[in-house]
Amino acid sequence: MSNHNHACCGPGYASPAAAIQAEREKLLYTIALYTGTGIEEPDYLATIDVDPNSPTYSQVIHRLPMPYIGDELHHFGWNACSSCHGDASKSRRFLVVPGQRSSRIYIIDVAEERSPKLHKVIEPEEIIQKTNLTAPHTVHCLADGHVMISMLGDSEGNAPGGFLLLNADFEIAGRWELSSGMNFNYDFWYQPRHNVMVSSEWGAPKTYYPGFDLDDVTNGNYGHHLHFWDWSQHKIIQSVDLGQEGLIPLEVRFHHDPDSTHGFVGAALSSNVWHWHKPNGQWQVEKVIDVPPVEIEGWAIPVPSLITDILVSMSDRHLYFSNWLHGDIRQYDISDPSHPKLTGQVWCGGLLGKGSEVQGRKLQGGPQMLQLSLDGKRLYVTNSLFSTWDNQFYPDLAKSGSYMLQIDCDTENGGLKINEDFYVDFGKEPAGPARAHEMRYPGGDCTSDIWI
Repeated sequence: MSNHNHACCGPGYASPAAAIQAEREKLLYTIALYTGTGIEEPDYLATIDVDPNSPTYSQVIHRLPMPYIGDELHHFGWNACSSCHGDASKSRRFLVVPGQRSSRIYIIDVAEERSPKLHKVIEPEEIIQKTNLTAPHTVHCLADGHVMISMLGDSEGNAPGGFLLLNADFEIAGRWELSSGMNFNYDFWYQPRHNVMVSSEWGAPKTYYPGFDLDDVTNGNYGHHLHFWDWSQHKIIQSVDLGQEGLIPLEVRFHHDPDSTHGFVGAALSSNVWHWHKPNGQWQVEKVIDVPPVEIEGWAIPVPSLITDILVSMSDRHLYFSNWLHGDIRQYDISDPSHPKLTGQVWCGGLLGKGSEVQGRKLQGGPQMLQLSLDGKRLYVTNSLFSTWDNQFYPDLAKSGSYMLQIDCDTENGGLKINEDFYVDFGKEPAGPARAHEMRYPGGDCTSDIWI
């Protein structure tokens, strides 16, 4: 990669910055949930020791419970990332942690990295009053000091939602979009050198909150569009309908190289990966990976793999995604973005019966959220998707709790292997079995940092 503007507060590639980053990759934050498990306890932020030389390796070393019950903490992000490189006063000190069900937003101070503290709570009533938005999802910091959050619903839980802005003091600054045109909202990623933001679609909160209903697919209640926005004008300039082959496009990932126009999205229900780029002045989208559904006894339809999380390595060489229902994680070489090559696969539970054991424990559920070390060699995975969907497809998860695994990645020859020395058992948490979701490194990571 070349011509990156690196942040004072973001991961760097020169050796001094790499040394600092290696130190900050000894911890990992993850969301842990009691929402939907039957345990009347608040969701919390768990701090995990991922330093193999530590006596508390692969253990939860700190828990920060939220003040309320039933938030469904889901995705979270930083107040500052590599987009803030031009402002030496900015530091990656605060986590912005929304509740997907409660629409409450927590600001967490991680000045003490091993023991984060609650800094501020933004109540849903204030958010609704000022923006008419609910159901916060993706959090990205912006170069101007704002934090932007994709919101999936309005005050009644209807689509399409919009984008919420917080200022540097974590006060509501209004909505980002000047006009919409979306049917639904979900994830987003911006690339300022190309004056573009890409957003994807899940569904209305009132549709997916209760669980998955096949009739909602038939009735057009789930998304199948990618939206390309003019970043400076805050409006959609091109929408691409992925059709029935691109149902529920979820996580969107640009290359990290800010000069590149290449990016990928995983369509969960259709179980395929789409590639976009801008070769001739127009954004073009093409399907590049298909995961065929599998017939399973007792299921009304062939079971899709359900691609739920996807990420691109910091080198922009490898693509990883999880098949939550089938149970495997895949590694692809994307040196040629239009022709990904499968280079690694590992099984971590799932419905196909190919899941394995780690330290004598049978892996329950299926692999879901992913996070990758900056050198690309350690892939972390948790197995909770969304409380009602967990209960529907993997009912035993409420009793067993989540796992967190580490997958060793061969970045030279390709290949994935579960690290048998690492296993975080969320079934043994003090208040009872919890379910883990998204993960973040204190020093930044592959899915939160944007270079400008």
